Amino acid sequence: MKRLPGPVEAACLLLVALGTWDVLFVYEENRCSMTYMFESPEYLRIKLPKKIASKYPSYGLYLYGEGDYAEESKKLKVTGIPVLFLPGNAGSYKQVRSLGSVALRKAQNMYYKYHFDFFSVDFNEELVALYGGSLEKQTKFVRACTKVILNLYKSRKVPPHSVAIVGHSMGGIIARALFTLRNFDPTLISLIITQATPHIAPVLPLDSYLTDFYTAVNSYWILNEKDLRNVTILSVGGGFRDYQVRSGLTVVPSLDAYNHTLNVVTSAVPMAWLSTDHLCIVWCKELVLATIRAFFDLIDPRTHQITTDPSQRMSVLHNRFVSYSLKASKNKPESSVTISGSLSRWTEIKTNRWTYTSPQFSAQDPEAKYFLLPLPTEGESDNNLYCRNMNLDTSNWIYGCGKNKESVCQEGINLSGKSELLQMFKIVKLKLEEYRSFSHFVIHISTTSVNKQLSIECEFFSAASRMMSTPVVHILSFGVSASKVVINSTGLMYVVQLQEFNQIYQAFKIQVKRDCPLSKEKKADIYRFHVPWSHEDSVIMTSGPSFTVISAKLQRARPANDTSVPELQLHTSAGCQYKITIRTSVFEVLGQLFRFHGVYLPMYVVANILLAYGGQLFHLHNKGHCLDFNVVLKHSAKPYKVIPFVHLFVFLLRYDWFKDIWAVLSLPELDAVILTKQDIYFPLVSFLFFFFGTAIAYWSGILFHLLLKHASSFWSVFCRSLVITKEPKPRLLNLCSFSIKILLLFISWTTCGALALILTYFLYFFKVLSLQASLETLKGILNLAPMQEATKKTHLDSSTTKEARDSPAAEGLSKEKDHSNSAGDKFLSASAIDEASDTLQIHITVLHLLNWIILLSAPSFIYWLKNLRYSRRLDPDPYGSVAIIAVLTTGVLINSQAASVKKSKLLKHAARLQLLLPIPMAAFGLVHLYRVPYFVTCSLVLHALCCLG
Repeated sequence: MKRLPGPVEAACLLLVALGTWDVLFVYEENRCSMTYMFESPEYLRIKLPKKIASKYPSYGLYLYGEGDYAEESKKLKVTGIPVLFLPGNAGSYKQVRSLGSVALRKAQNMYYKYHFDFFSVDFNEELVALYGGSLEKQTKFVRACTKVILNLYKSRKVPPHSVAIVGHSMGGIIARALFTLRNFDPTLISLIITQATPHIAPVLPLDSYLTDFYTAVNSYWILNEKDLRNVTILSVGGGFRDYQVRSGLTVVPSLDAYNHTLNVVTSAVPMAWLSTDHLCIVWCKELVLATIRAFFDLIDPRTHQITTDPSQRMSVLHNRFVSYSLKASKNKPESSVTISGSLSRWTEIKTNRWTYTSPQFSAQDPEAKYFLLPLPTEGESDNNLYCRNMNLDTSNWIYGCGKNKESVCQEGINLSGKSELLQMFKIVKLKLEEYRSFSHFVIHISTTSVNKQLSIECEFFSAASRMMSTPVVHILSFGVSASKVVINSTGLMYVVQLQEFNQIYQAFKIQVKRDCPLSKEKKADIYRFHVPWSHEDSVIMTSGPSFTVISAKLQRARPANDTSVPELQLHTSAGCQYKITIRTSVFEVLGQLFRFHGVYLPMYVVANILLAYGGQLFHLHNKGHCLDFNVVLKHSAKPYKVIPFVHLFVFLLRYDWFKDIWAVLSLPELDAVILTKQDIYFPLVSFLFFFFGTAIAYWSGILFHLLLKHASSFWSVFCRSLVITKEPKPRLLNLCSFSIKILLLFISWTTCGALALILTYFLYFFKVLSLQASLETLKGILNLAPMQEATKKTHLDSSTTKEARDSPAAEGLSKEKDHSNSAGDKFLSASAIDEASDTLQIHITVLHLLNWIILLSAPSFIYWLKNLRYSRRLDPDPYGSVAIIAVLTTGVLINSQAASVKKSKLLKHAARLQLLLPIPMAAFGLVHLYRVPYFVTCSLVLHALCCLG
């Protein structure tokens, strides 16, 4: 099959990328409600001890307040429960206002029986997700803040002994890092709530300090899990709308030996049921309300502080963030209750399916009604009870009891705590095997708990009769084939198990077509996509004849020791037909791949550029001239030159003898192995992303060429073009370039390595710009020479006579001039133009590589620039060594020419090594992006050696 031309191939890949971008960023709108402040928010800066203030001059600690509470707090006589908010990457301490304001209003409604004091840390909006050098400093500052906060409560009779922490983004990893500090008292922190925090690994590991910090924190928590079991952690992921931190990274690493963590996604949080973006998760009203309600539920009424019982904390958090039930939020729910009421209010139901719809309640209605549902006798097919109610606002509505002599249950067990809240219903599903000690279930309806018309539906059913199973279509079906299920509903609930759906690259569109009789059209149905191994459910409500599309994809792959499958739960209306069609969504599959692997794309782009770089040097050695970047990229950038070798390493690492060799060589862990442990490594994905990297490198080459072409036009107007001489060995070192290198090395050593890299880049860019202008000038001269010769010849013909032209002297002079002009034109076209073009092409490729070094080092430069008033030198500097190597090598390359490089004896070996460099970079720079600049500088060093040898 003939391959498409380079531009067409790149255009196709670009269109696919744009389609994926559309799925990632436009698919779901933000449905969060905004939180508002009813009074002007105030942030009271807390004075820190001089030692702490001088050590951390750019940081600060604040207390949030509004209105009268803010005025009282100015005296720092705090009396509430301390909560510390930690902002994330480039986050502001003012982001605490949503939590603080809602908590203050709730406390006011309770007449300040309990209230919280919300503190917030100012990290100077540092880019800690991209620069890890300040993570340890932030952690130590937070430890000092916890001590300062607790000191504010010393005058109280019963002062708090711990601080609850809410951490957004990287603030959550800082909260966990507190426990790794030497001599830190773990009793100071008992509750940590993290919002969109990447616990497993950093999103973009741009420096070694970031990855080392994560390794230290996660290793400590896993190794000391038993000692930290009294610390409760709730991790909340934003779902598919969080494009910065995917929810799979928000899971707290654990051995699951001690149940002290809860990981949820906002789409599964009761009374929220929506996805949030990375910043919205802080102020989303639905989530803020759930968080504040959980805080108040956690209060121990005896101590007026957050309860010290870890199991109680987990119970409250599970109730508010997984399956909401009012009864479960109480500290000690009653196990036995007395049900009283006259016999006229009791009705016994003798059918397996029962529906009750009340009229509008009024004062004439009886105070309460009781419906008795007798348990089916053991052995019957009905082994489950399913009940749901709408508009019944109570925590006491379903009981289990035994039958007494008067055939009326007087005492029973409250089962309302087992109910779950959905968007329209409060539902309860009970397995009858667990309640054979009961003879009846009792449904209690009180007019005091109903604001409008009430609807209750119950049925006894067999789980097997309502359970359906269908295999999902293969990912390579591309949406052509589909799995279909038809449900003619005779009950209230059905479950469709989606077999063979367990990997993150799978994504489906589930279409549910609902057809109902006219009498059933207005009834509401609820569809829930349920993932058993993680709390990431999504809930959709529909009513009437409808065509609902559900996006089914996973935040995490199924664990190796788990055999469960995702489910589509349908809370249906009896008498309706539901046609379910499951198709592969191609764009959403690509979206999933980009969500999990998109951060590794820079490595693939640089690998393509390195292959093109090696191809240029190899062609320069064999053919004597250098190809254009895009031309050589098309011929040299092949995935089979890189990817199969990485897969071979992964395969060989299964054998002990190869592991021993690997250990002897002291090689780091293969990045593909790390991704395999996270269940997100698939061999075909690397080939796909290599092609995407080729497309990005190709189009960046085109855009960069256009930029140079237009910029050189302006450059030639204001600056004189370089004169390119045919020197066999140009001077690579001179006093000016030597002085500039010394200056850049001094800047790198005393300030910031990224600054030296940026200055080096601009010097190189202007050099290439001047070369481009010179080449355009030489081409213009070459094109103008024939026209000038024709003009001279015409002028000569018109100014001389025929006799003079025919004289021997004139003929000899004419031949001599023709020979001179011909020789000059030939020398100009064959020498200056070709050599200038070869030199320019190889310098442009070097600029492409420098582009990515600058891009990857930019966060450290921004951090240094923002903190320049506090410190002149960036410490630690992740790109200091890279800058030193880059300054020395570019100092040699900037004055080099292709004519001298192709005569080097090292060129052949350097070209071969250039083509091999992408292999170790793909092996060790995929997850650890900070290693990519080291491979780039190594490539530049090889080229510089050719210039010197």
